Order: sequence, then structure tokens, then C-alpha cells
Amino acid sequence: MIVSMMYGCVNLAQVWWVGRSDQARSVDAIVVLGVAQYDGRPSPQLQARLDHALELWQEGLSPLVITTGGNQPGDRFTEAETSANYLIEGLAGVAVPAESIVQENTGSTTRESLIAVRDIMQSRGLHSVLIVTDPYHSLRSRLIAQDLGLVSFISPTRTSPLRGASAVSRHVREAIGVAVAHLIGFANLERLTK
Repeated sequence: MIVSMMYGCVNLAQVWWVGRSDQARSVDAIVVLGVAQYDGRPSPQLQARLDHALELWQEGLSPLVITTGGNQPGDRFTEAETSANYLIEGLAGVAVPAESIVQENTGSTTRESLIAVRDIMQSRGLHSVLIVTDPYHSLRSRLIAQDLGLVSFISPTRTSPLRGASAVSRHVREAIGVAVAHLIGFANLERLTK
């Protein structure tokens, strides 16, 4: 029991620590992981990720941005499409040209999206990614990408609307997920949670 609690605490500390680190650097592609969109408008959580990705692109860290995420039944837009449109429209005079964006429109989980990203990267002879997501989601995202063979770094958004108890809850769930994935692998964890 004590060993299990210690293992859980170590994983929670890792999730927290990685979510507060920023590995921003030059890479082949900036990858924005999808999250809810509302009929073509990014949710506040997705907008925070996109604003951060826009800053990283403006800094010249990559010529390519990959937006990810499929859609829910009945949705007219995918998360990737909504994200791409937001980046093309820009913010404060800064926009990403459409030709610099690739959409991954099929993934319904982080792993599915990152598998598609890996395939996109391989087809272009590219290898390194800078993943943009929320702090709580950073460790798992990086570990999955590395497991899939991508040279992966993370740059979590600092403007996520998730705060307080909601953020703590997400950190705890991620720590449990990472702990289980260390034991059974991310592919098996995904099969169990679908």
C-alpha cells in the first residue's frame, strides 16, 4: 500500500513538474493537440493552446504547424479544422499562412492523433515536434509521442482556463494514467479506456 502511494505521488510530481517546464526550441513541426470546439469556434481551452502555438510560430521555431483532432457525431467541424482556421485568421496582426498548416482530422484520442502526426511527419521526412497542450496533459503527450518514435518536446500553454480543483483533478487523473501506462503501455491503456 505504501509503495503504491509513493509511486502515485512520484507520478503526480512528474506530471506537475513537466507541466511547468517549457522545452521550446526549433523543431520540424509545432503540434497543437485538439480539445473541444463549438461549431467552428475554439473552446477557451483550445484557444489558449492556439494562442501559445501562434507565439511559438511567430518566434520562428518551426515553419510547419500541425493541428489535431477529429469531431464528435453531429459536429460540422473537426478540432483540427477549427484550429487551422483560427491560426489562419490570426491574432493581433499575426497569422499562420494556410500553406504552413497541416490538419490531422481523424484522431479521437491523444494517441490516435499522435499516430497520425507521426505518419504525416514520416511522409515528409521530418522527425522532431514541439507539442502544445495544457500543463496537466504535457507529460503523457510527450511520452506517447516518444513511444511512437518522434523526437518530442513540450511547450505547455500558460493561459489555460483550467484552474483550481479542475486542474488538480486533471493532474491526478493524468498521474494515474501515466502510472498505468508505465505498467501496460499506452496502446493497452487506450484500449482499456475507450
